[in-house]
Amino acid sequence: MQNIHQRACRKIGKYLKIYSDIFNSRLLRETTVQRRKFTSSSPKMAPRNSPRNLRVLLDMDGVLADFEGQFLKNFREKYPQDPFVPLEDRSGFYVTKQYYALGQDIGTKAFGIYEEKGFFLSLQPIEGAIEAAREMADMEGVDVYICTSPIKKYTHCVVEKYQWLDKHLGKEWMERMILTRDKTVINGDLLIDDKPNITGGMSPPQWQHVLFTSWHNRDVTLQGGQVRLDGWLPHSGWRDILERKRQEINK
Repeated sequence: MQNIHQRACRKIGKYLKIYSDIFNSRLLRETTVQRRKFTSSSPKMAPRNSPRNLRVLLDMDGVLADFEGQFLKNFREKYPQDPFVPLEDRSGFYVTKQYYALGQDIGTKAFGIYEEKGFFLSLQPIEGAIEAAREMADMEGVDVYICTSPIKKYTHCVVEKYQWLDKHLGKEWMERMILTRDKTVINGDLLIDDKPNITGGMSPPQWQHVLFTSWHNRDVTLQGGQVRLDGWLPHSGWRDILERKRQEINK
């Protein structure tokens, strides 16, 4: 009886080992398949030391679009008998401040010029700006966004900024538009803007300020790491500014 019992236990043990081997083999195959599926479907992570893209923020008015020239043209056409400020005499970012110095009524009329329907859509592109923006967007390793502040009386301004972008750069640029009253909170590496002093909720901002030369800021002294960009024509060196910053952020 004892021998029969021992033989039965050995036989059961043998079968258990066979079933265990089969189970473990199947489990290994299923785990391998799942791992392969996970690996193929998971997003590939960039190498730890791979270079990141340079993020460039482009202002619109005074950088891509000629605000100063259009304002003066419209003012002189609408109020031909009133005094005005020639472009070569412009100083200070806010154009209306100089017009108020000519009289309260003149300042009020100046405000009305860029609050009118059609003003922002009518702005002409600054020479070389459209070509430079497109070239910049096509550069490998560069992300370009339009970062612009609407005026407080925004009834026409906001929609016309989108219309201007569509007209001159195309609908695909709508995805690049950032409208904000505070540019300091926007994440970027370079902000190309004609306003000399940009302040807001974050100090200092993450981006470096590239001061785009305009009539009103020609004599402004650079400060706080600013660099100056004199237009979009090839000799202006905008490509060099981008390349230096890209090398800096990827050191």
